[in-house]
Amino acid sequence: MSRALQILLAASLLLGGVMSLSAAENPPHARGTAITDPDLLRKLDQSDALSISRLLQPEGSSTVPLTTDALFASLPQLKEIPPAIDAEFDRYIAQHKQAWPSETIGVGEGFDVQLFDPAVMASANTRFVLAGIVNRMDRAYVSEESCGEIRLIYRLARFGSGNTATRLPMTFNLVMKARDAHQIDQNGKPVTCAEVARRWLHNGDWQALIGSRSAPYDAMIDRIETNIQISIAPRSALHDFRSDYLLKVFKYDAASKTFVESTLENQIDRDRILAVEALRRDFKVWLLTPANLREFDRGTVLIPEKYLAKAAVAPTPAGLDASILQPEFGMLQGEGESNHLFTDDDVVGALKQAAARGIALENIRSVAGFQRRLNDVTCSGCHQTRGIGGFHFPGVDWLTDGASNFTIVPASPHFFGDQLRRRDILAAFAEGKRPDFSRGFASRPQTRGNGELAGTEYQDGWGAHCSLQNAGSGEADKSFKSWTCAKGLTCQAAAASNRIGMCFIKTR
Repeated sequence: MSRALQILLAASLLLGGVMSLSAAENPPHARGTAITDPDLLRKLDQSDALSISRLLQPEGSSTVPLTTDALFASLPQLKEIPPAIDAEFDRYIAQHKQAWPSETIGVGEGFDVQLFDPAVMASANTRFVLAGIVNRMDRAYVSEESCGEIRLIYRLARFGSGNTATRLPMTFNLVMKARDAHQIDQNGKPVTCAEVARRWLHNGDWQALIGSRSAPYDAMIDRIETNIQISIAPRSALHDFRSDYLLKVFKYDAASKTFVESTLENQIDRDRILAVEALRRDFKVWLLTPANLREFDRGTVLIPEKYLAKAAVAPTPAGLDASILQPEFGMLQGEGESNHLFTDDDVVGALKQAAARGIALENIRSVAGFQRRLNDVTCSGCHQTRGIGGFHFPGVDWLTDGASNFTIVPASPHFFGDQLRRRDILAAFAEGKRPDFSRGFASRPQTRGNGELAGTEYQDGWGAHCSLQNAGSGEADKSFKSWTCAKGLTCQAAAASNRIGMCFIKTR
């Protein structure tokens, strides 16, 4: 970024304006759908315009981002978050000791399993820095009135002597509504979904749409999501290398003005469902109902809260085939013990029933497709798929001198692969059309006829997920038949997988 542009940006922030997105160093796939330029994020962070404290308490007197000890002490809205996370740590430690009693677990290198230190959340030397802003208007199907979401993603960092900084493995995601239904623009007209989309796509004043500028100031706040790399366990005689990520959600309650512990969207509580007969029966009937199966196939299903969990641990790496590390494992016939919920006949019968009713399924065309969707529709299952560890957006590292998105990747292959779909939805909004909110599997992007990703790792290039031929029939599974590799590459088995492989250079 040039010196002149830096001055222009600083001036625009001081005057309450915004920098044009076209001037930002955003990767091509993310333009219009995410802010990932290091210089812009640094300026936004240091100006305090989009700090957590400023957005949650705009009338506050602080003019600089708060350290974590001050943040949680001074904002009563956040009071339930630290104890809820502490309780999850206690449960995680107890479960680990029960599963592997011979292993030590704790904070520091002297333990077999090394824990994230929760004390850093109450430290005067750490704070959350703005690491990215992501447009998720593709989620407007959850609440059409809100036009979807805008996510401000902060990365925890520790600051030492000499202004040195170290990024820590925790993200804090402040999810805002893309608009308030009562929001008006500078001309006194209601802000529409089309207007929000146009500002993002055409370099308009998107910043003015984040947060309420008049009472109630919390009208656009939806929830907070946290993702913590809770532990790292080197390979041992008991298990392979493993890194676990703790996912939590805190929904904003306007009445109490507090973020309260909530269920995670579509995060099925597998163990509880399998253990309680009434839940087993009801969940099976609910999911296989043709109308729900259609939304499940499209990736827009919203599973009722009674089947969901309030926390999830995403172990990585989870592999390409079904395993105990995945959230649905044990629910389908042939997985683990015999206490499964769905038989192959159940799934095949439901697919036939949907077809008989004229419901055309786009993704789930086999039992394997049903199993994969049951995993990747969950938070933890999605984070296990083509992520950077258990993160899809670890964030831009603007703390490092000379940081660039070409050398420090801010997001996962899954994230970048999904940008074409998200941008297509923004374009539909901008044109006043009804968007298609459907999505493919997390392993392969839904390109919608756009060839922009062809030959890249995001679609069918080196390292992309692909479909292996069945050893018996010599054909690929119907749900993944289109998962081919680019010219010069072949789909090859990775580890013990027999259905999903990876695209590599032909060896013969």
